[in-house]
Amino acid sequence: MPFDIFTLELKFRYIKNLGNSILDYFNQVKGLFASLRIVDAVDILFVALVLYVVIRIIRETRAMQLIKGLILFAVLYFIVSFLGMGASSYLLKQVFSNIILIIVVLFGPEIRSMLEQLGQGAARVGFMQFLKSGSSIELTELTKSIDATCKACSDMADSNTGALIVWERETMLGDIIQSGTRIDALTSKELILNVFFPKSPLHDGAMIIRQGMITAAGCILPISRDNEISSELGTRHRAAIGLSQQCDAIIIVVSEETGSISVAKGGTLMRNISSGELRDILTKALVPSDSSSDNKKIKKLVRRVKK
Repeated sequence: MPFDIFTLELKFRYIKNLGNSILDYFNQVKGLFASLRIVDAVDILFVALVLYVVIRIIRETRAMQLIKGLILFAVLYFIVSFLGMGASSYLLKQVFSNIILIIVVLFGPEIRSMLEQLGQGAARVGFMQFLKSGSSIELTELTKSIDATCKACSDMADSNTGALIVWERETMLGDIIQSGTRIDALTSKELILNVFFPKSPLHDGAMIIRQGMITAAGCILPISRDNEISSELGTRHRAAIGLSQQCDAIIIVVSEETGSISVAKGGTLMRNISSGELRDILTKALVPSDSSSDNKKIKKLVRRVKK
């Protein structure tokens, strides 16, 4: 019996101390808001707006992959510091002590683009667009876009018309899009054929398809410098491999010399594929496997946020 009373008393003290801790926390929060000035609120809103603009501009580029790497690097630094790993902590500390210089070197083009857009008032336009509802794409529309792409590639292969088509996935290609001409049109076989018509001013560049929409054409892609690439491959194939090494996009190449269709993905080039195989590759990579109504709503919501 005494043991039970002692145990009960300990539980009571624990609950009492927990309650006091919660009350102290809320009192601190109350005191914080009580001392909040209008200038402090404006300061917080300004910092939030700057962070929003930076994230929105960088989100459209491949720099987001670098940011993910830096975040992983920071988590690793926290882990080695927590475990008391002296040598590793010292090495990572030296890196983070020069983080400003590293950011400037890694994100030089993005910083320049951000300043240009701020000067042109793009941030204000972007903020107004953020307040509006985003766009979404139904699976039927996505399937139509894939079908139109495959049919156009088949026709261009028959006529030996060179083409370079990029299907954007998770990695945003805003910097690539800016290098070309904006189109923002529904994907159709006729439009693709017109863009890559030999006398078209945009036929030498790449076409970017985002969420089933032709976003831009005449875009410039990074050329792969891999010496192991076959010498018989031309500039289009090297550009396709180069971009696939840097992001998760799917790049389709139609050879002007042989009329063969190739697909670059993850740094690997799949050559001489049929239009049916192309449709299977695009469908597997772009169309969700589970097409239930609930998942459709989730996909649409995610796309709205990303837009």
